[in-house]
Amino acid sequence: MIAGPTASGKSALALAIATQRGGAIVNADALQVYGNWRVLTARPDPQEQSRAPHHLYGHVAWDEPYSVGHWLRDVTAVMAGARPIIVGGTGLYFRALTEGLAEVPPTPPEIRAEADTLGLDRLIGGLDQPTAAGIDLNNRARVQRAWEVLRATGRGLADWQADTPAPVMALQRCVALRLEAPVAWLDARITARFDAMLALGALDEVRQNLPRWNPGLPSMRAIGAPELMAHLRGDMTLQQARDAAIIASRQYAKRQRTWFRARMRDWVPVAPT
Repeated sequence: MIAGPTASGKSALALAIATQRGGAIVNADALQVYGNWRVLTARPDPQEQSRAPHHLYGHVAWDEPYSVGHWLRDVTAVMAGARPIIVGGTGLYFRALTEGLAEVPPTPPEIRAEADTLGLDRLIGGLDQPTAAGIDLNNRARVQRAWEVLRATGRGLADWQADTPAPVMALQRCVALRLEAPVAWLDARITARFDAMLALGALDEVRQNLPRWNPGLPSMRAIGAPELMAHLRGDMTLQQARDAAIIASRQYAKRQRTWFRARMRDWVPVAPT
């Protein structure tokens, strides 16, 4: 397993291992699963995919619901083949794989619609105390999910999580690597990569998604997409959109580093090259 912040070289390391020592690369990035993004999510290109087996990339439609539970079922199905090299930056995916995932029923559409109309304060006020004490109350997506679970099932998310089954893959059975990139080095990589994305057609990719643009959909949360969409709508110059997207990418990488260090202390830290 290889985890690390965006632009830290995870995919290149996974491909090097697969080509030199064998194995199949399995995606653990929550945005690379969507078929409507390739450039902006830095999905492996066809040439890279031809060098080793790749699984769970671009297999989900833009409007299809897809959660950690969906990914855990998908990854379980592909792990029976060649040695899996699971790579990505979505910590919740790795956590579900190595620590187990509570089997919480899906949220009914009418409850999701109700939650969408509520402000963050209202959602927080509707949580049970154990759940509220255990989640990031500044993360609306997490708070809303917890609110929906309580509203739909009558049980708090913390209660459901207490019944978590055994993990699919215990950490002790894996080689678990956590890339730790120096901030200045990573910031420079993020800038260079986004400029490369623009050269590879990121703006055209966003333009293709313009007719179905809905910021509330998980598939539309690709870093850089809102900024380039603002440019296409005339709200930003391309330079402004580029600069804002780079800032957003750096902020995202910072959140990832904080999460990994707090939740992946048992993983082996590795300096990228």
